[in-house]
Amino acid sequence: MAAGYGDILRARHAARLLTGTLVGRLPNGTGHIAIVLFTRAEGGSYTLAGALAAAYGLATAVGQPLLGRAVDLYGQPRVQLPAAVLSALGMALFAVTGLGSLPLACAAVVLAGVATPPLEGGLRALWPSVLKREDQVHRAYALDAVAQEIMFTVGPLLVTLLVSLWSPAAALLVINALGVLGALSVVLSEPSRAWRSAPREAHWLGALRSPGLLALLGAFFFVGLALGSITVAAVAYADDQGRESVYGWLMAALGLGALTGGLAYGARQWAGPPERRLRAIVGLLALGYLPLALTPPLPVMALLAALAGVFLAPAIACSFIVVDRHAPRGTVTEAFSWLVTTFGVGAAAGTAAAGPAVEFGSTSWSFAVAGAGGVAALVVLLATGRVLGADSVPVRAPAVVTGSENDRNGAVEPGFSTGPKA
Repeated sequence: MAAGYGDILRARHAARLLTGTLVGRLPNGTGHIAIVLFTRAEGGSYTLAGALAAAYGLATAVGQPLLGRAVDLYGQPRVQLPAAVLSALGMALFAVTGLGSLPLACAAVVLAGVATPPLEGGLRALWPSVLKREDQVHRAYALDAVAQEIMFTVGPLLVTLLVSLWSPAAALLVINALGVLGALSVVLSEPSRAWRSAPREAHWLGALRSPGLLALLGAFFFVGLALGSITVAAVAYADDQGRESVYGWLMAALGLGALTGGLAYGARQWAGPPERRLRAIVGLLALGYLPLALTPPLPVMALLAALAGVFLAPAIACSFIVVDRHAPRGTVTEAFSWLVTTFGVGAAAGTAAAGPAVEFGSTSWSFAVAGAGGVAALVVLLATGRVLGADSVPVRAPAVVTGSENDRNGAVEPGFSTGPKA
């Protein structure tokens, strides 16, 4: 297992791109937490803090596919770095002006969200030109999913450390400064500067004209819903247990499961169409979420949370492959950005749904929202099998473009197969 990932990280530019992307995405991964802590420190209510965090999240969801399309059209350096700087300036404005003017505060966080650079989609577009071999690209997708779990674990800890050492305003400024440095590291790299999207058909829908991609996005809205509901349900479970630390244990167990599952998934080569494999993984993911509604004692609950997390990173990694196969030619960054947006909107919806489930039902009901989300994701994948199948993958004449897209979206590299997989 370690040898396979070591080969990826030893590839020229790979470690730099992965690290730069993770650091560049710190503002996005921690923005909602930093906004809430800063708003509360400024004397704002929890309602206002939640509203500003929600505005930031929705603005990010809107901006990601738009900036992703711009990257496909104009290249990475011309979009990613200016967007990162603009986003950091928006958050800096929020940190400096505070809550003195609520319209200005809202405008600042919206600017920061809309301008969040699509580094996540950009990295997945770069992997083929860095690694060359398809099996390594697929393993890199798994490593990418695992790295996300680490970032979402370490990022909040970094924010709270900065708050304790300095202040919430300093945390906002430092995190966003790091984000700019991460984006700068990526766009100054040779693969980012050389990358060009494959020629694309002019169409106002862009990546969304692919029926297979739409089916995948529909499914991952519900995967995001399941994950978002668990964050609220875990808080309710901790309250029931009378210990705030229980929340941390549950989320750590969930993250450990995802980390283990992602590493195991990427350690081997998989036969057969990824669309069929994705249906199986999402089915197991749903099966893992359902027992959480039983809300057993903490030791058992922690074990169930770890098991529930095992199939999350593999599901995300496999979805990257499916996106790459179904994205219309020349739209790969936009397509990946739509996946990020849909997952994020689903998570927000899950958070919103789990709250009333706790208030009007019980903690079990809030965990049942997660189970229902997993089942709904599986139903979408099964119902759309006709458009999200191996036979429905568009066959395109390969265009040899230096540093271009993976698989059916662009460049044919030595040792890279662009035909249907057995």
